[in-house]
Amino acid sequence: MPTKLLLTLNFIFIFCLNAQATGSGNVDTISETERISITLNNYFRGTSFNQPEVISQAFNKDANLYLEKADIPNWIVPAKEYIQWFKGENQGQYNGRIGEILAIDIVGNIATAKAEILYPERNLRMIDMFLLRKLDNQWQIISKAATRTEETRNGKRILFIVSSADFHGDSDLVTGVSFSELVNAYHTFEQGGYNVDFVSTQGGAIPLSYINTSDELHKHYIYDQDFMYALANTKHPADIKPENYSAVHYVGGGNAMYEVAENQTLQDISMAIYQKHNGIVSSVCHGTAGIVNLKLDDGSYLVKGKRISGYPDEFEKLSAAYYQEFPFSIEKTIEARGGDFRYGGRSEAYVEVDGRVVTGTNYQSSKVVAEKIMAILDKVMN
Repeated sequence: MPTKLLLTLNFIFIFCLNAQATGSGNVDTISETERISITLNNYFRGTSFNQPEVISQAFNKDANLYLEKADIPNWIVPAKEYIQWFKGENQGQYNGRIGEILAIDIVGNIATAKAEILYPERNLRMIDMFLLRKLDNQWQIISKAATRTEETRNGKRILFIVSSADFHGDSDLVTGVSFSELVNAYHTFEQGGYNVDFVSTQGGAIPLSYINTSDELHKHYIYDQDFMYALANTKHPADIKPENYSAVHYVGGGNAMYEVAENQTLQDISMAIYQKHNGIVSSVCHGTAGIVNLKLDDGSYLVKGKRISGYPDEFEKLSAAYYQEFPFSIEKTIEARGGDFRYGGRSEAYVEVDGRVVTGTNYQSSKVVAEKIMAILDKVMN
C-alpha cells in the first residue's frame, strides 16, 4: 500500500466534516469535538504536505510551541517561526508524517488534545499535546508541547469492525462488544507495530461486555485513556477509506449478531480491502456473523469453499432467551454459503487460516488470529 494512501486516513474525518458543513449549509450540526478535529487535521495536513498556509489555519497567531532540541530541553518556538519551516521547494510534497488524534477534552471555551505523529521510515513516534481556545467561533491552537520516542511502527493499519447494538434484537436483554476480544487482539497488533482503528455500525460510543478488571490486560486497557477514548469515539462507516487498511477484523460479543452482517457499507469496505487492496478479512467468535454475507465481485460468497471458524451452536444455550433473538445461526449460515465450518474446544484457542481469510472460535483465539494476520502481512512487507 503506498505511504501516501496511508496518510489519507488521517484526513478522512476532516474532509467528511467539511462536506457536512458546506454541503448542508448548517455548520451548527457539527459538534465542538468535530470543530476541534478540523483544526487538528489542518495541522496534520499542513505539516505532512509542507503547506504553511494550511498550518496557519490551525494556530493562533500568538501561539508558542514547546519543543525539544539538543542542549535545549524546553525550546520555545513561536508559531509564526514554526510555520516558516514548511516553506520552500517541497511545498505540497508528502514528507512521511502520519498524524492521528488520540484524545480531545473540552471544558467551556478551552480544550486539550493529544495526537500521535509517526515517521515509520525513521522508526520515530512523537506525541503532541495541544491547548486550544475557541476564539471568534473558531478553535485555535494556542500552545503545543511535543516529545519523541523511538518506536518501530510500520505505518500499516488494521480496522476493527464492531456493532453498536446495546440489546439482543428487540428485547431488553443487554449485550455488547467482548472486551476480551478487543484487548487481546489490539494489544497483539500494537506490540507488533500496527495501528488499530475502530469502526462501528453507528459510530460513536459502543457498549462493552465481559470486563474483568482482575485480569491484568483488562485492567491495563480499561484505564488507558487513549484506548477508551477510541472506543467512545469509534468511526462511522461513511468515514472509512478502504485503501488505508491492510486488514479488517470483526470483533465478537453478543451484539456482533446484530447490525453488522446486513450493513452494506461495511460489506463494501471489507471486500474493497480484500479484493482491491489484497488485504485480509478476519473474525473471531460471534464476530464471524459479520462475514456471512460478504460476496466477491463474481457474486459468490467469500466463505464458499473456505475453512471458517466462529462460535458454534454447540457452545450456545439454544433454549436461552438471548439465543431466541439471534437472526441466524453462524454455523448453519456459513455451511449454507458453502463454507467448511470448524471449531476447537470451548476454552481453547482455535484458528483457521485459509488464504487471506483468518477466523477464530472464541475470545481465547483473538491473540492467535492477530498473530496469524501479522505473519501474512509481514511476508508481504518483506
